Amino acid sequence: MTLPALAMCLIIGILPLEWLPSLPTPGCVWVVIAIGCLIACFRPRLLRYCAVTLLAFAWGVLAAMQAVWPAEQLPGANHQVEVVITDTDHMTRHWGKITRLDGKRLFPSPGISFYGQYLPEPVCTGQRWTMTIRTHAVHGQLNDGGFDSQRYAMASHLPLSGRFIDARLTEPQCTWRARYLQSLTETLTKYSWRQVILALGMGERATLDASVKEIMRQTGTAHLMAISGLHIALAAMLGWLIVRGMQFFFPGGWIGWRLPLLIGVGFAVSYAWLTGLQPPALRTAISLSVWAALRLSGRLWSPWQVWLCCIAAILFADPLAVLSTSLWLSAFAVAALLFWYQWLPASTKQHTRLVQGSINLLHLQVGMTLLLFPVQLSIFHGISLSSLAANLLAIPLVTFITVPLILLGMLLHLVGPATGELACWYLADKTLDFLFAFLHWLPAGWLNVDMRWQWLAWLPWLALIVWRLHLWRSIPALCLACLTLLTLPFWRTERQGEWAVHMLDVGQGLAMVIERNGKAILYDTGVAWPGGDSGRQLIIPWLRWHALQPEGIILSHEHLDHRGGLDSLMNAWPQLWVRSPLGWAAHQPCFRGQQWQWQGLTFTVHWPLSGAGTKGNNRSCVVRVDDGQHSFLLTGDIEASGEMAMLSHYWTHLQSTLVQVPHHGSNSSSSLPFVQRIGGEAALASASRYNAWRFPSKKVIDRYREQGYRWYDTPHQGQITVSFSLQGWEIHSLRDQLLPRWYHQWFGVPSDNG
Repeated sequence: MTLPALAMCLIIGILPLEWLPSLPTPGCVWVVIAIGCLIACFRPRLLRYCAVTLLAFAWGVLAAMQAVWPAEQLPGANHQVEVVITDTDHMTRHWGKITRLDGKRLFPSPGISFYGQYLPEPVCTGQRWTMTIRTHAVHGQLNDGGFDSQRYAMASHLPLSGRFIDARLTEPQCTWRARYLQSLTETLTKYSWRQVILALGMGERATLDASVKEIMRQTGTAHLMAISGLHIALAAMLGWLIVRGMQFFFPGGWIGWRLPLLIGVGFAVSYAWLTGLQPPALRTAISLSVWAALRLSGRLWSPWQVWLCCIAAILFADPLAVLSTSLWLSAFAVAALLFWYQWLPASTKQHTRLVQGSINLLHLQVGMTLLLFPVQLSIFHGISLSSLAANLLAIPLVTFITVPLILLGMLLHLVGPATGELACWYLADKTLDFLFAFLHWLPAGWLNVDMRWQWLAWLPWLALIVWRLHLWRSIPALCLACLTLLTLPFWRTERQGEWAVHMLDVGQGLAMVIERNGKAILYDTGVAWPGGDSGRQLIIPWLRWHALQPEGIILSHEHLDHRGGLDSLMNAWPQLWVRSPLGWAAHQPCFRGQQWQWQGLTFTVHWPLSGAGTKGNNRSCVVRVDDGQHSFLLTGDIEASGEMAMLSHYWTHLQSTLVQVPHHGSNSSSSLPFVQRIGGEAALASASRYNAWRFPSKKVIDRYREQGYRWYDTPHQGQITVSFSLQGWEIHSLRDQLLPRWYHQWFGVPSDNG
């Protein structure tokens, strides 16, 4: 069995962790292992490949089970633990590894994150604390096309979050890296670009200003800020050059290529450790080690074989890396490079060194820009139009000047004279000053792209294959058919009578989208928090990704968990109209008796009464959306007293097919008469799993179910979509129907919602 074939089997075996709806039982895993071992005893090569694939699958599932175990076992009770701090913001956010649980050693140590609490003493990486903690299993908001925080937590080996009841520092010693970083930070205090220098040199991206992140996103240069293959490769090259320089003084018999190679890899691994072994750096160190081992084997390996072996080694070392977006982004980028240079090599014409270098750089950047379209759209939902121009300057400047200066400064900070170190920092700061002046000079180039372009983004790959193989001459019909298939999303039209209501998963708030014919109306706009809101972070990207044009907003009432994203939405689409019962400037009224038509749907307001003077939750604007056959009642946060007042002499008008459960399922709402009079078939509630009020109430859930309703809520289902047509209606829930994954499950205490 060849090594590349084994690597392919390993990758295929672990890949199912991407889409498994649930993990097999331990018994099933042992059966798979037994079958794999049995098949491996047979001589046919195909059977042995199948055996390796089965064993790799079992290896991946066991790693997933190990990652899930803390989330299943620790929540629901207080535990005495020993925690080693792995990262901190030195304020109220800390990350660590649980090394002991109730006196017992844990291996491997599960990760945990603490939020919202100050530790009783100054904290730094490497400290060991004894704590009494209460934990929550990982859980995140889930929306179609949005950031999957639960997947990210699993890929980062952080299955737990929690709070400590008491904490005692047992080993105050910080790691050498933490002390070095502190010393480096103090030295860089006077430099204007110190945050960027620390990000480039030590991987400390958390300290970057929002303005710096935004300009790099707009210009497509954010990739330069990660400790990635570029930085690790430069460290390896530095080690290689040092040894090669020393070999100049060696006797001829002592000179060889193996020692510089090994020292270079050693430098790369050491630098990856110095930067905190962040996932991109760790993966690059593993890949360099694999590449060095293949070189030392004495055989000639193709670039694709090396690529396969590197990915297999990363997944073997950490099967949960298969869930890491950054891994597949890096792997796709390397594959794009190999494909580009094999299918369209750079020009070999003789030019001066400067001209040839410029041509090669332009060729590289054009290739990466075109071939990375699919992954950029899938992950970032947009592209930077100025990235080509920005990277033509940023890549050589950062690669060949800024980063080497930073690495040299970091080395001199340890051993060298202060004069040389300060010179390095000064020059690095000036190069960054020049770089960001250029990036600010470029026009804002970020272009949001909707999901219809996902498949068309593969056109550069297909066009290059068709051109090189002359397929446009030999099979033009197939080429035209492929192009037509790629553009199919643009040709799909709404069928008559179809519309949809989406309850977005915004946590402890409410945001609903009524969609028809590519247009949308919002009912409430989610929550707001210091420095952000649901509108900017979730609703606006969701609308753009789904190619929906919002035309108006119905605001139920003034509470921040319902109007949190209003300002962001108005800034994005100033032409939006707003209806509310608040009487605010530019708001159209929303009171009982009002009715309007939109895209063939009838909107009728049932509460509040005009001039009634109600406040708070009971002033919620209750709206019924009707297509003549089916209807949806939107209730905001109306409480029982408001419900009874609304039912008085008016209950016959409230009957609806579906209802948005008032006040997130609070027991102060959804009175029995209200639930009965609506007479609906399904109830949808928006809440956060770990909310302080324990919404939705179990009594409320039982009340709806006893009246024949089907119950859905965002903590269990994530985004909920109700699709209406002339044939009827159906509900699609993201977490358990459209995107069922083992890492999306409800880990921890089954009834835990607070």
